[in-house]
Amino acid sequence: MEKYSGVSSETHALIKRLEKVWDWMAQEGIALVMLEDSESKRDQNIRWLTGHPNDALLFLSVDRKALLAAWDINLAKIYACKSPVTIVSYNDFDRTPIKALTAAAKTMRIPPGSKIEIPSVTPYPAFLKFVGELTDYDIICREKSAASEISKMRAVKDDEEIAVIKKAAGFTNEIIDLLEKNVKSGKIKTEIDAAMFIQIEARKRGCEGTSFETLAAGPERSYAIHAFPSSTCASFGTQGLSILDFGLKYNGYCTDVTLTFTCGLNPKQEKLVSLVEKASKLTVPMSHNGTQARDIAAAADTFFKKNKKEMPHGLGHGLGLQEHEYPLIRNKSDNDWVLEPGMIFTIEPGLYDPILGGCRLENDILITQDGYEVLTSARIINL
Repeated sequence: MEKYSGVSSETHALIKRLEKVWDWMAQEGIALVMLEDSESKRDQNIRWLTGHPNDALLFLSVDRKALLAAWDINLAKIYACKSPVTIVSYNDFDRTPIKALTAAAKTMRIPPGSKIEIPSVTPYPAFLKFVGELTDYDIICREKSAASEISKMRAVKDDEEIAVIKKAAGFTNEIIDLLEKNVKSGKIKTEIDAAMFIQIEARKRGCEGTSFETLAAGPERSYAIHAFPSSTCASFGTQGLSILDFGLKYNGYCTDVTLTFTCGLNPKQEKLVSLVEKASKLTVPMSHNGTQARDIAAAADTFFKKNKKEMPHGLGHGLGLQEHEYPLIRNKSDNDWVLEPGMIFTIEPGLYDPILGGCRLENDILITQDGYEVLTSARIINL
């Protein structure tokens, strides 16, 4: 690390991430790892390690070298320029993974007989081609791969990532306030009005867009966990329950919130909303360093069960370069995630009824050294 002294905080963060992967490779006895981000194999790990946004192969050697073969070399020189990687054009290898890997092994001087890992999503016929072409090496393709291990590393955000997500959350909160104002004033009348408004406001703030396709469901469609289609010309914010699930993507990082708009509710609908709000107030304060993620989700499930209700989805999920990452906040026996400072995730209790409609309240939570911070201001909005 001494040779990187004096670098920017962004570069230092990228180096620390690469160091974690290189250390893991040494433990696993892997000489070279290939990561692929392409139309058929999207992998945000490359962006996390280099800053390059898309369409590239990344080769990491255990002797702490990194080679980025980018389809768009001009883009790579702008976005990956702060990372300690050698940038080459993927076109030099006919945009063919096998040719690129062969060249990388030679350039990075990988000894014969060494283990080289390719992406776990590689189809078996393609795997056989790699084996047939790189006969001097032990080609491995496995479920517990480098990509899956890096995805787990990404669960704990560093200071650079937290700063970006907080910025995205600030923009998200601004748009939440505008949505409340414009729905109440009648400027937003339909589901598509709400969805398009979010997209426009996101772009105005320099965001890459939304984290995912906005889900806007008026009273006639809010019974669904995820409205299908995502939005229509149906009315929004009229009598009953309307759900708006959206997020922003800023500098690659995502937010994810859900608001529920209420208007002229009957007693059963009011009860539904009250239970969701109480579940949120119960579970958010449980978010502390050392807490079992499963325990938080179990508390929500128990609360709803006592009230003769059932939440048909997990309580939350991690956020980062993707809208769904680790840690998992769900009540499953295989969920062994323990909360740590730097983790950012959603807590989103929700209830849905085919007649009454649905209600969900989703906010983004950051685990700190001494507690938690609610980054977003999603809420139940009474019209």
